[in-house]
Amino acid sequence: MADADPEAEADPGRELGSVQREHWERTYGEHPGMYGEDPSEPAVHAAGVFRAAGAREVLELGAGHGRDALYLARAGFDVLAADFSPAGLEQLRRDAEARGVGGRITTAVHDVRTPLPLGDASVDGVFAHMLLCMALSTREIHRLVGEVRRVLRPGGSFVYTVRHTGDAHYRAGTGHGDDVWEHGGFAVHFFPRALVDALAEGWTLREVHPFEEGGLPRRLWRVTQTTPE
Repeated sequence: MADADPEAEADPGRELGSVQREHWERTYGEHPGMYGEDPSEPAVHAAGVFRAAGAREVLELGAGHGRDALYLARAGFDVLAADFSPAGLEQLRRDAEARGVGGRITTAVHDVRTPLPLGDASVDGVFAHMLLCMALSTREIHRLVGEVRRVLRPGGSFVYTVRHTGDAHYRAGTGHGDDVWEHGGFAVHFFPRALVDALAEGWTLREVHPFEEGGLPRRLWRVTQTTPE
């Protein structure tokens, strides 16, 4: 995780990101295993995409307490699980050892507003479930996707999900500009379709799949795109 940025005081988006990091750390500490043990549907889909492409080493961004990282490890992948919450990752490490997959999972405390802690072309696949739609500006999202492309090997797959502007919470709660709305303490960057298309420039866009999750329900897109061979 990067040290404090001196520009943060002049950048409300960065200040919101810091507040959200503290909020998630507190939430994971107060609610261990808050998302349960079963993997998300997008993680199951991603495992199929990665397996079909012959992937072995994958990166999960925004791993949280690890339900999806654990699933990917049990599916036979070597997983680097990154998140900005030490509390969440500690739960993941503990559960990985208990389930016998500790040797397949490495964790990294990391804020995605900074460069990814990996070398160029070092992983076969990247998975991010609702990470890109957190309290990130459009510019930061573009920069992050550029980093994902940098660390992926040729032909590597990127599977991510985001809440979109058709979601019931879009324009609800406190607005922070740039399609970022805060509701119940959680800030979300809601994606218009144009942003998905812009992030796929220079990639091969394989799929934009609409789906719903949770009791609201949340409305999301599951996006699959690959780097050129």
